[in-house]
This record gives sequence, structure tokens and C-alpha cells, in this order.
Amino acid sequence: MANDGRRGITGRIRPLAALIERATAIVQTIARPSLVQLVTRVALAVPFWKSGLLKWAGFLQLNDTAIYLFSDEFQLHLPGGPYPFPAPAVMAFLSGSAEIVLPVLLVLGLATRFAATGLLLMTAIVQLTVPDGWPLHLTWAAMALGIMAWGPGRLSVDHMLGRLGR
Repeated sequence: MANDGRRGITGRIRPLAALIERATAIVQTIARPSLVQLVTRVALAVPFWKSGLLKWAGFLQLNDTAIYLFSDEFQLHLPGGPYPFPAPAVMAFLSGSAEIVLPVLLVLGLATRFAATGLLLMTAIVQLTVPDGWPLHLTWAAMALGIMAWGPGRLSVDHMLGRLGR
């Protein structure tokens, strides 16, 4: 009789396992790695792009607010600090430039791992500037690390260039 009880449980588990397997196949069909990689690149690019747009008054011309933020508002929260940013106008220019160029590279999937590395470094600086923002910064860091680890995927200029090179 003990065997009959086990067969009964096994008989009920098999259809459930098959259902889970079918559901998993559907999810994997929707969440193709190349689509996930593209969405991750865009998701990481958007907040930096938006921030970068706010720093410029024209072509290679920072607005006064960007310089003011790096001069008077932003501080690096390091041990013994906070400390003001060194060379605030230069830092504002570098930050604004990176926040425009790196997201474009990321969305295109061109020099993708390097662009993600740059945004990871910027995320670290932002974290030092706004320590309470760690939940959002952790998300950005996770996306950047994922892109750095697994690359841009098939939907990228990097992938196309790699195929042409072969």
C-alpha cells in the first residue's frame, strides 16, 4: 500500500511539473537574452542621459546650474568629510560630457562594455555625492555590471562589428 500512495503523489506531481516546464518555456521565449541585454542598456542609459541634458546650455557650453552644483552643492562624502569637488567646472564638464556620450554608446551597443564601465564609475561618484541614494545607485551598478559581464547582446553595433571581423 505504501507504493500506491507514492504513485499517487508522483501521478499528481508530473502534470504540475509539465505545467511549470511549459510556463518556463513561454517566459524564456519572451525574455530572450538579446532583448534583455538591449532593455538593460536602455534602462541604464536613460537616467544618465536625462541628467546630462540638464547640464548643457548649448554645444560644449555648460549651463550655470551645472557649475553651481559642482561648486556649491555637491560634496564628496568620504571619511573625514564631506569635501568639495576639486576643479568644479572641470568636473561639471566631464560629468556632463560622459552623461551624454556614454548613454549614446550604450544604446547603440558600441564600445558597450567600456561605456558601462564608465557609468559604473560615475555611479560610484554619484553614490559618494548622494549617499542616501544607494537603492537606486545599487540598481544602476547591477545593470552596469551585468552589461560589463555579458556584453551588449546581438542587438548591438559591437555584435555586428564582431560578425564582420570574422
